[in-house]
Amino acid sequence: AASRAAADARGRSERPQSAAASRITGISLQEAQQILNVSNLNAEEIQKNYDHLFKVNDKSVGGSFYLQSKVVRAKERLDEELRIQAQSEKEKEWKAET
Repeated sequence: AASRAAADARGRSERPQSAAASRITGISLQEAQQILNVSNLNAEEIQKNYDHLFKVNDKSVGGSFYLQSKVVRAKERLDEELRIQAQSEKEKEWKAET
């Protein structure tokens, strides 16, 4: 129950779309950034760190499938956040034009 309450509190502090993405992917934006070791949302840095972590956690080289799956979920969450930010920017530009 305490864990659920903490997750709900984190969700309330995020923007509505971002909170929805956290619920859908099962991982918060902050957790995804920690997993992929990125402080800001830079697509190239995210991809670079993802490629490295995915490769080193491959089972064929003695890695962990669990950790590899966490890396994939983190990338999905950050990609979704980048999409949300791009959409928000487009909406701002559209509003400024009208």
